[in-house]
Amino acid sequence: MRGVKDDQEGMFSYISPEQRVPKSHPLRSIREMVNLALAEMWSKLARLYSSTGRPSIPPESLLKALLLQIFYSIRSERQLMEQLDYNLLFRWFVGLSMDDPVWDHSTFSKNRDRFLRTELAESFFKSILAQAEEARLLSEDHFSVDGTLIEAWASMKSVKPKDQPPGDPPQEGGRNRTVDFRGQKRKNETHASTTDPQAKMFRKGQGKEAKLCYMGHILIENRNGLVVDSRLTQATGKAEREAALDMVCDLKGQHRITLAADKGYDTREFVHDLRDLAATPHVAQNTTNRRSAIDGRTTWHESYKVSQRFRKRIEEVFGWAKTVGNLRKVKHRGLRKVAWNFTLAMSAYNLIRMRNLLAEAGP
Repeated sequence: MRGVKDDQEGMFSYISPEQRVPKSHPLRSIREMVNLALAEMWSKLARLYSSTGRPSIPPESLLKALLLQIFYSIRSERQLMEQLDYNLLFRWFVGLSMDDPVWDHSTFSKNRDRFLRTELAESFFKSILAQAEEARLLSEDHFSVDGTLIEAWASMKSVKPKDQPPGDPPQEGGRNRTVDFRGQKRKNETHASTTDPQAKMFRKGQGKEAKLCYMGHILIENRNGLVVDSRLTQATGKAEREAALDMVCDLKGQHRITLAADKGYDTREFVHDLRDLAATPHVAQNTTNRRSAIDGRTTWHESYKVSQRFRKRIEEVFGWAKTVGNLRKVKHRGLRKVAWNFTLAMSAYNLIRMRNLLAEAGP
């Protein structure tokens, strides 16, 4: 018998968003981990708000909404608010009922900016990492390190000499003016972007064009590929090696570890500094027109070959962050704001990775 289509809309619903979300949905276990981390951060969140005045957006809901923005590659806060308005899954994740009004996108952005001036992203990252440690998902002995360029939210047209006086008359073309760079020599020492002065011009390799960018660095453990530390710095030729040493220094314990890295880390100074930190350098050899700082005493070990195989997992993190986590081209300006979002994106990656690992392990 053919069913009859009824266009009459019901005025009431007796099914909550909790009942709508399938028991096996990936966000269920992720939400549990997030709730546990936010409960541990309650006192830190409370210090951000005054005891008087009008109620603001709950910080727990705001942070969950920012995670959804990363999980589902939502580019803007306006689009995020639209999704929260009609998407039952999103409402359930942030803790909104069916009838709760959604926040205005401008109000959400102002509250988010308050977070960007704090260390909450780092605290949240450490809390999630503590859960991974409790679940025995982390290796304490074997690690890999690498860095990647993150394009800044600024155009090369905004690069001007530092000594150029402000208020010069606009050139032809109006807002998107015509700029001829032919024959000009621009260096970070003499030029800077007027849009994002902290972004640096950097060239990825010979024959590549220079771009305004930052440099993101991560340290992963080799057992499951979870991120155990992250840094975001200005893009310089030594930034990767300097950040790697800082992250190794911050590792817990005094025992000897191994650190895998690509050819860019094969310098005598870096290898020497690693050994001083009780870290065995499993760095890929760079023998192109030079002598490698890694000799046969290191490469003959089977563990060196294993480290070189496992270090490639770090590219999975960067690939996910740029294709899914909105980090191919950042939407904030300034080192501190970009670093905050980079750290939160690493937390989001760990949450997804932990959920998958725990699901494979079973009850």
